Amino acid sequence: MMRTARAVALIVAWAGMLSGVASAQTPPTLPEKHRVLWQKLENSIGDVDRNLDGVMGVAILDLTDGHQYLLHANDVFPQASSIKICVLAELYRQAQHGKLKLTDLYTVNAADLVPDSAIMGGLTPGVTKITLRDLATMMVAVSDNSATNVLIDRVGMENVNAFLDSLSLTHTRLRRKMMDLKAASEGRENVSTPAEMMSLLDALYDGKGLNKEMTDDFFKVLSTPKDSWIPRDLPEDLKIANKPGALEGVRNDSGVVFVEKRPYILCVMTTYLRRERDGEEAISKISLAAWRMFDRIARASEYGRVISPGDSSR
Repeated sequence: MMRTARAVALIVAWAGMLSGVASAQTPPTLPEKHRVLWQKLENSIGDVDRNLDGVMGVAILDLTDGHQYLLHANDVFPQASSIKICVLAELYRQAQHGKLKLTDLYTVNAADLVPDSAIMGGLTPGVTKITLRDLATMMVAVSDNSATNVLIDRVGMENVNAFLDSLSLTHTRLRRKMMDLKAASEGRENVSTPAEMMSLLDALYDGKGLNKEMTDDFFKVLSTPKDSWIPRDLPEDLKIANKPGALEGVRNDSGVVFVEKRPYILCVMTTYLRRERDGEEAISKISLAAWRMFDRIARASEYGRVISPGDSSR
């Protein structure tokens, strides 16, 4: 994965993150033609940002060579359901250390149910039993808030934050359970930054704290198909491990896009939106622009020629 180049890029990135402005972090070995493509992507993102009636932050990481693009990447944004990535990570970390098993059973309890639970609300309390992994799948695929709260109780909110501290992600915090409007009104919002969510996904991609089996299963669950904005205009057969988040005035989506030979991380966060739909469209536009660049680089030679299957040209 060319870890050395990625490490250099990550160190250089902090200066740009602290400035809060757009910054494309360039490894020394980045080919000149790739620099041009990154500049064009930066211009496209800038156009989306200028036309958005709201505030946006973006972080993109090339998992092959460590090149990054950062826009307001150190600004703190409300996460909504995107914070569930952190809950999922702690669940797998505890399973890795034997504190629980993903196959442990939970019996549905009426006291655990909260409004807008996509699946849990339809199950029979006191009767239905499901595994912790099933709860995790419900949390990711349909963003079931009751399933999420059960998992938060099981792994412990303080343990989620301690795990984040261990990765030096000090601005990413799980401060309340889902649908806790009282906590939210008191300012106890679940938050992160584009750069820190990018760093979290990068650490998980590298298997930090998880063995290969757990890492693979973590991303299998996170890539469960869902209604979200990163994948919206991308090929249907493309594996994307992401979790969107939505609140009034807020739209986010963070994940790993597994382009063959060129996987990358994309985190887009928007807030103070006049229209939430504009935030959704902004995420999808940036996602499409990023995919077009990474897919092109992945399929091209060092000179930029792409040879597609069945190409008979000379």
